[in-house]
Amino acid sequence: MTVSSEELALTDLETLDEVIECLVENFSIETQGVCDQKTLFEILIKAASSGDSIENTAKLLKNVPTANDIRYHLNKINNFEELEAQINQVLKSRIPLGLKKRLFKNSD
Repeated sequence: MTVSSEELALTDLETLDEVIECLVENFSIETQGVCDQKTLFEILIKAASSGDSIENTAKLLKNVPTANDIRYHLNKINNFEELEAQINQVLKSRIPLGLKKRLFKNSD
């Protein structure tokens, strides 16, 4: 049975959900109150993927913490460069093998 590329394609929402799930499984940012970890990751990913600010993203989404709440939790992080490297490594580990082969083949 052959699988078409349409069947393999992820939607934007599915990709967002997969990335958030990956981050929740692998990283722990202590949160409290209305700001749970999954919501924090969702806001950060939406802001980063759209090139928007945390403040504007928080305003656009419904029932999410304020930008100040988000910043409060981000200020707890001591080393963003190290965290970024760890996140990139974890996300790379989730790239499907077939896609990895194509990426490396095209980078030669």
